[in-house]
Amino acid sequence: MITAIVIDAPSDHHSDEVAFWSGATGRQLPQLSHAEYHGARLTPSLVLLVQELGDGQPRVHIDIHTDDVQAEVARLVALGATEIEGHDHWVVMRDPAGLPFCVVAAPAGGLDGTGATEWP
Repeated sequence: MITAIVIDAPSDHHSDEVAFWSGATGRQLPQLSHAEYHGARLTPSLVLLVQELGDGQPRVHIDIHTDDVQAEVARLVALGATEIEGHDHWVVMRDPAGLPFCVVAAPAGGLDGTGATEWP
């Protein structure tokens, strides 16, 4: 399930991005439990995050939450995605055009079926 729109901002633009997207969405974007993230829920199942990159190119990516990261990664690879790097609870991937996205382990009880797709 697509759960997040993530705006990746280099450190020198992060606070400007937080202010801009707060104004653009009309929502406060408080700092979250990880210092590099500010965000707010846009709908019951979609969050907007502004992520501080340190350095790197600004971009926007989506996060797909799942209860089975490896199965979702395999399904997306079969559709044409490429696995870039794995972490403890998420995998960075690229779609066929080379755009980044992440497959993230949903927290226990985090997927209630609202807006989710169940694959056979």
